[in-house]
Amino acid sequence: MKRNTFLKILSVSGAVVASPVSLIAKGYATLREKTGYKTDAGTDRFQKPINLFGGDTFYTKISTKDTDGDLYIYESSRVKKGGPNLHVHPDQDEWWYILEGEFVIKVGDKMHRVKAGDSVFGPRGVPHAFSKLGEGTGRMLTTFQPAGKMEECFIAISEGRMRGKTEAEQDEFRKQHGFERVGPPIDTLKAF
Repeated sequence: MKRNTFLKILSVSGAVVASPVSLIAKGYATLREKTGYKTDAGTDRFQKPINLFGGDTFYTKISTKDTDGDLYIYESSRVKKGGPNLHVHPDQDEWWYILEGEFVIKVGDKMHRVKAGDSVFGPRGVPHAFSKLGEGTGRMLTTFQPAGKMEECFIAISEGRMRGKTEAEQDEFRKQHGFERVGPPIDTLKAF
């Protein structure tokens, strides 16, 4: 076979093999939000805030659906003291930005006392927890990158799907949503 013929066959073969991948990628990209949108202060992207943990309200600002799972951002309004167990997201970074009130955020072995205007980054694979301190409302903006199943997790909890579950069942639920409990809360646990 002549070299030019071989190169043409190789070129055509590569294009044929790459075509389905290219079509899938183009189709996938069409699912992303294309026009942009505004979410007013104190409101949820879908006008359906997520209520959980006895008084906490989560307002989705950027949904997992808007970014094909690349990003999830929500603002939470927290009334009671406390927070989640020490846990780890193997595949997600998490970032907290404090809007109001005081919190303590533990990332790895470091404890950060934070107030309005402060932020803390929690890299994937590093155990972390946080707790709202003091009286009054605390508010924070939380980002997950990639989104994983956190939005789905919070919706399920708000619908009461965790009530009455054993510790083992709760741990399995966490694993199904991409994170794992690895220790106790900083102080007061906000239970399901």
